Amino acid sequence: MQYLDELRQRMRDFTDTRDWEQFHSPKNLSMALSVEASELVECFQWLTEEQSNSLSADQLAAVADEIADVQMYLVRLADKVGVDIVSAVDQKIVKNEKKYPVEKVKGSSKKYNEYE
Repeated sequence: MQYLDELRQRMRDFTDTRDWEQFHSPKNLSMALSVEASELVECFQWLTEEQSNSLSADQLAAVADEIADVQMYLVRLADKVGVDIVSAVDQKIVKNEKKYPVEKVKGSSKKYNEYE
């Protein structure tokens, strides 16, 4: 995916020009990713299901910012540890298709180990 490659390079350049490489260890990036994911969750905290499906413009803007932060840290972390995100996602989808065959799971939210 060309866009993902471009984003990875933009993140490298952003980091390099600010001399932040020293802070971007896999440990630190994974922690920062967790924090940003929590900030995304916070956008929905205390909302009802209905409210979470009909965000105001301001709420949607905040959600978009947090999604962007999560994506940027994820791209940066994958770059640091040498994971091709597109390939990893493709492989995980194949694994999930085996774990969750349609004929067993359709319409159910059970975890794979809860099926007989």
